[in-house]
Amino acid sequence: MQSEFNIMNISATGLSAQRFRIELISTNIANSETTRTENGEPYRRKVPVFQELLRNVQGRQENGGVIVKSIYEDKSEFRTVYDPTHPDADENGYVRLPNVNIVREMVDMINAQRAYEANATSINTTKAMITSALQIGR
Repeated sequence: MQSEFNIMNISATGLSAQRFRIELISTNIANSETTRTENGEPYRRKVPVFQELLRNVQGRQENGGVIVKSIYEDKSEFRTVYDPTHPDADENGYVRLPNVNIVREMVDMINAQRAYEANATSINTTKAMITSALQIGR
């Protein structure tokens, strides 16, 4: 039974990590046109960095799931468009836009949703196994 609960814990951390990833992707999409942030530059795309969560079980390291280690700011070039009427246009009429590619974000969103669903399925399957094991004992 212990391993079944470990599976559920691992899947639960996966659910949390993918939910966080989805929220970060949503933030990227929402800021895809933000030309000026607190630091005066356009918004930079953010990406979560995951790390395996290890736990010590009877003197050996076992997988305990995944955690968000940090948030990486994508340092790729900003997009530029010619719009001399924009308040943030430079002296040549170009505006620097965030380095957010909506298509890429949508693909990442689909990937995160599928990973979230896989973790939810894993939890439900494990729960069904535990229930069946308990039924056998009756």
